[in-house]
Amino acid sequence: MATGNPAVFQESSQDVKQRNKPLMKGMATQEKAMITLDAMKMLGPHQLKPDNVETERIIAVLDETIAKLEMSSLIPHIINSLDRFADMLGPEITNSLTEHQKLSNEMEHLLARSEEEDTMTAEEQRGCLCLLEQHLKCSVRNVLRLLLANPSVCHILKYEAWARKSPAEVFIKAFGDFRNFMLERLLTSPVEEERKIQIKEDIFLQIKKNTEAITALQAELAAAIRTQEEEIHRRDNVIKDLKTSMQALSKDCEAGIQQIKQQGEQQQKEELQASQAKCARLQQDIQQLRTQLSALVLEHRASELALRKRKCRLEKEIVNWIEKYDTDMGEKQAEYEEVRAAYAKEKVQLSLLKEKHTVLLQEYSQIEEERRIRQEKEEQALKELTTMTLAATRIQAFWRGYLVRSLFKPERKKKKKKGKGKKSKK
Repeated sequence: MATGNPAVFQESSQDVKQRNKPLMKGMATQEKAMITLDAMKMLGPHQLKPDNVETERIIAVLDETIAKLEMSSLIPHIINSLDRFADMLGPEITNSLTEHQKLSNEMEHLLARSEEEDTMTAEEQRGCLCLLEQHLKCSVRNVLRLLLANPSVCHILKYEAWARKSPAEVFIKAFGDFRNFMLERLLTSPVEEERKIQIKEDIFLQIKKNTEAITALQAELAAAIRTQEEEIHRRDNVIKDLKTSMQALSKDCEAGIQQIKQQGEQQQKEELQASQAKCARLQQDIQQLRTQLSALVLEHRASELALRKRKCRLEKEIVNWIEKYDTDMGEKQAEYEEVRAAYAKEKVQLSLLKEKHTVLLQEYSQIEEERRIRQEKEEQALKELTTMTLAATRIQAFWRGYLVRSLFKPERKKKKKKGKGKKSKK
């Protein structure tokens, strides 16, 4: 309803300026406070360097302590992942970490046993705990000495800082803050200390002034809220006037609707009379169409009777054809069964013949193999017989020659002797 007059909800430029005025003042106050804080940060020790040997030594001790704290907080993680760091750490550091783990386990076991059982006296427990604590401290010092002696290992282990537990991280951060505080105190001269105190007092005065300004701004804000409420009340009155005008408009609309209804009723009567006349004409048309329909029904019934007779005759023919088909198919089925039985019998005979053929084929192959072996043996025997015959022939020839030579040998000796006697006689 209120959207009909947008000017009602528009705010004046004076209201906007009045509402933004406290915000602008607050922003200016915050900027002043930030400038003052920046001035204080400039007096901090972060960008200053130690100017004497004692300060350098103190800071060096604190830095070394922080490095040892960082390394000692990573010892549990290194022990849990000793297999991964063993090659990098070397045997000496690995053995020291193993001994440290044993001492830690003994300490945990002793504490757990002291909580569960009361068999040991309080003095014995304190003595054991003190002794284990001394050994544990010595073990930690030994591990830190070995780790810090190897800068490359320390540099690599710094990347494992994610595994450090949150209490150790908090303690290291607090110790770093303590180191910065000590450096600030060591580097701050008495004059600078007085200046810082003066700056703090100025800041406190500025905060007090800002508080007073905030109170004044809150009062202005309350006045602006009251003004805004009055504006809202005025807008509510305008909305009420608009509602009244809308009610009058609705009454006018109701009168117009009533007039439209009367005109509609008059038009409805006229259309009803025209509709009745049209219905009478349609009724006459319906009567004529019914007469035509009766004639068509009689004609269609006669054609339907003829079609039914034809259908019965066709159904009988179809039944006869089906019976004939069943008879033929029965004969074919019987013939098929006979052929199928003969086929099954011949198939069985074929399988038997195949089995016999397989057996005969195996026997034939075996006989062929035996025949081949026998033929090879015969050929071998024939070859050996030929060789032996040739050898016997040669031996016999050699023996005959030997016999002939042995027979003719005495005669040759006699001839030689006779020849020698003739020569001596001469």
